[in-house]
Amino acid sequence: MLDFPKWKIWSIALTILLFGLLALPNALSPSQLAAIPDGFPKSQLPLGLDLRGGSHLMLEATATDVQKAKLDGLEDTVRAEMRVAEGGAIAVSDLSINAGRLSFVVSDAARVDQAVSILNKVTAPLGVGAAREVDVSRGSLPGQIILRPTAAGIDAAVDGAMAQAVEVIRKRIDELGTREPTILRQGGTRIVVQVPGLQDPDALKALLGKTAKLEFKLVDVGADPEEVAQGRAPPGSQILPSQDGSQLVVKRRAIITGDQLVDSQVSTDQNGAPAVSFRFDSTGGRRFAQATTENVGRPFAIILDGMVISAPNINEPILGGSGIISGSYTVQTANELAILLRSGKLPVELKVIEERTVGPDLGADSIRAGVLASIAAVILVSIFMVMTYGRFGVWSVAALIINAIMIMGIMSALGATLTLPGIAGFVLTMGAAVDANVLINERIREELRRSRSPLIAIETGYREAGRTIFDANVTNVIASAIMFALGSGPVKGFAVVLTIGIITSVFTAVTVTRLMASRWLTSARPTQLVL
Repeated sequence: MLDFPKWKIWSIALTILLFGLLALPNALSPSQLAAIPDGFPKSQLPLGLDLRGGSHLMLEATATDVQKAKLDGLEDTVRAEMRVAEGGAIAVSDLSINAGRLSFVVSDAARVDQAVSILNKVTAPLGVGAAREVDVSRGSLPGQIILRPTAAGIDAAVDGAMAQAVEVIRKRIDELGTREPTILRQGGTRIVVQVPGLQDPDALKALLGKTAKLEFKLVDVGADPEEVAQGRAPPGSQILPSQDGSQLVVKRRAIITGDQLVDSQVSTDQNGAPAVSFRFDSTGGRRFAQATTENVGRPFAIILDGMVISAPNINEPILGGSGIISGSYTVQTANELAILLRSGKLPVELKVIEERTVGPDLGADSIRAGVLASIAAVILVSIFMVMTYGRFGVWSVAALIINAIMIMGIMSALGATLTLPGIAGFVLTMGAAVDANVLINERIREELRRSRSPLIAIETGYREAGRTIFDANVTNVIASAIMFALGSGPVKGFAVVLTIGIITSVFTAVTVTRLMASRWLTSARPTQLVL
C-alpha cells in the first residue's frame, strides 16, 4: 500500500506538473502571457458574465410565428408536388393562408382524390408510431383541400425552430469576435444569451432581434389599387411595407431566398455609398439566373424581414449569381446587415423580453470577494489541520494547495467558464477537500491506540479509510451530475467546479499524501509516532 515504484512517483509528479503548467497562465499578465513560447499552454480561465461584466438578454419566440413559417413551407410543398404529380401537373387556384390553415382549389374535380393522396403521403410522419404533423382534409367548396398543422406538428416545428435559432445566434455573436458567449434554451420558446465583456446591449439586441430573412419576389403589377388601399391582396399575393413609407403588392411565393447565400460583404453602390454585396451558391445562382431570364421587363422586390428595400426592374438576365443591396446605409449598418446575411436567417422572430447589463466594476468586486473567501478558506483549514495533526496536517495543506492548482488547470484546459457560483463551488471544495485526510488521520490514530507500529498504522489507515472516502465521493459526484443535468446556467457552473474538485481532491488527499508519508517512512524509519 505504501510501496511506490519509481514509475508511479514520476507519474504523480508529471501529473501535478502538467496541471500546474495549465494553471500558470491564469497568474500572468497579458504581456507576460505573450512572452510564453509557442507550444506551451496559454489558455486563461474565461470569466462569466457575473465576474467579467457584460450583457444578458432573454429572447422569446411565439408559436404563432412558427405556425406561419410552417404554413409558408407547406405552400411551397403544395406547389412543388402538384407540379410534378404523376399523369401531369395538377392545376390549382385560390392558394391562400388564413386562420392557421392553408387552402387551395384543384381545378380538375377528377384529380382531387389524387391531390389528397399525394399530400397525405408527403406529410406523413417519418417515425413509426409518430403523431401526424399535418391534417389534410376536403373543404366545403368543390375541389377545395385544406391543410392544417396539428398540435404535435406545431410543437415539433417550435422545437426545431428554437434549436436552429440557437445555432444562428451563436454564429452571429461569433462574428462580433466576442469570447465565450453563453447561449441556452430555457423552456420551450425562450433563449438566454449572455456575452461577457460586451457593454453595449443595444448592439446585441440589434444583431439578435432581426430575423435577416432575405427574399426576392415578383411584384404583382395586376393588383387592383382600390383593393390594395383597403388592405386586400389578390390570392397568392401579399401587401408589404416599403422603406419609403408606401406599400407594395408582391407574389407570396419567393423566386429565391437568402438560404442560398454563401457570402455577404460591405461594398459600395454606383454612387459610392455603403451597400451590401451578396453571392449565391451554385444552385441559388442558377435559380436566380433562371428567374431573371424568365421575367425580363418585370419588377421584382428585394425584401428583408418583411420590408421592401427596393423594387428594381429586371432589365436583363442576371447570370453572375451575385448582386448588391443598396439603400440609406452607413458603414456600421451595412456591416451589421452583412453579418446577419452571412450567419443565416432566424427561423422565427425573437423578441427581447428581458435585458440586463453587468458592469465590469461589479464583476471585479465579485472576483475580489471570491479570491478573499478562497484564501480565507485555505488559511483557516490549514491552521486547523496543522494544529490538529502536526506533520500529517502539513501534508494535508500541501495536498490542498496542489488540489487548487489542479482545479484551475483542468478548468483552463476544458475552457470552462468561471462564474460566481463556480467560485462558491471552489471555496466549498477547499473546505471539503481535507475530509479524506481527516478520515485517514483519525484511522491512523485509532491504529496507534492499538499499539500498532507507525508503518502498520499508516498503511492500515490509508487502506481502511479508502473505502469510506470512495463511497462518500461517489455520492457527491452523483449529486453534482444531477445538478448539472437538471440545472441551468449558475447551477451548472457550480456543479462543474464541484465535480472537478471532488475528483482532484481524492487524488491529492489520498495518493499525494500517501506518497509523502511513504517517502518520510523510508527516510526517517520512525519507531514511534505521535498523532
